[in-house]
Amino acid sequence: MSGPDQGSTLSRVGLYVVLVGLVLFYLLPLEAGIVTSFKTTGAYGSTQPFLPAFDGLTLEKWTGAFDELSGGLFNSVIMAVPATAMSALIGSMAAYGLTNVDWRGQVGIYTLFIAGIFVPYQAVLVPLKRFWSQWVPLDVWLEPLWLLPGLTSDHGGLFALMITHVAYGIPICTLLFRSYYKAVSDEMVEAARLDGASIRRIYRRIILPLSVPMFAVALIYQFTQIWNDLLFALILIGGSGDAAVVTQELVGVGQAQEATDFPLQMAAAFVTALPTLLVYIFFGEQFAKGVTA
Repeated sequence: MSGPDQGSTLSRVGLYVVLVGLVLFYLLPLEAGIVTSFKTTGAYGSTQPFLPAFDGLTLEKWTGAFDELSGGLFNSVIMAVPATAMSALIGSMAAYGLTNVDWRGQVGIYTLFIAGIFVPYQAVLVPLKRFWSQWVPLDVWLEPLWLLPGLTSDHGGLFALMITHVAYGIPICTLLFRSYYKAVSDEMVEAARLDGASIRRIYRRIILPLSVPMFAVALIYQFTQIWNDLLFALILIGGSGDAAVVTQELVGVGQAQEATDFPLQMAAAFVTALPTLLVYIFFGEQFAKGVTA
């Protein structure tokens, strides 16, 4: 083997070794968590975290996690799905108005949207809590929704949390859609205008169908952020109750005075993460197209 060929082979082998090392570095914690979630409590204490325990294999922790988190999962779904859809749709309409429609004050309004992205959660916690608890009598307004107690408890409960996430999600969704609409053909929009199409009709018939890839990006991003949120939920809902979301209930899973049930905690963590994983699976192709665009 010649010198240059040997050097090229060694470089390639070194690259593969580094790649395998990175794969192991990132995947071993995940593997340890999955293996732990299928162990009994006794098997967890007698085996290494990365090694399976075939004599202590059980699905009890997963069923137990579903039982403990079922209420929180339901609350998170009825809160996160509408919040995700509304923030993406409103962001799309706002971006269309800031990109394809000419009107005075666009720059100032767009600057406010940009500024909204950088407002930290901690800066609004106190006024947000005071707003929902003192100035908005949601318990009275939402009384017809008594069939969903989580929506109406604690001055709005999940409804307050949902609207808060919508408000926080609109700026980033607007920025994403505006960047996407900048690449839309001006000739197409102008031709529709010459044909007499209104602003609303252009958005509904031209812009909206072209926005499917970016909707996938916005929906995945927003759903992940909303589903994983704990800070706003603790402030607006509290520690527990009918309106507790899954991240709140996850905190207390497996906690006992005598010992911590780590297999149950790992199973609960994967149950909590499962909806976001499913969203990536179902919208992954469109997400890739939207990111590329």
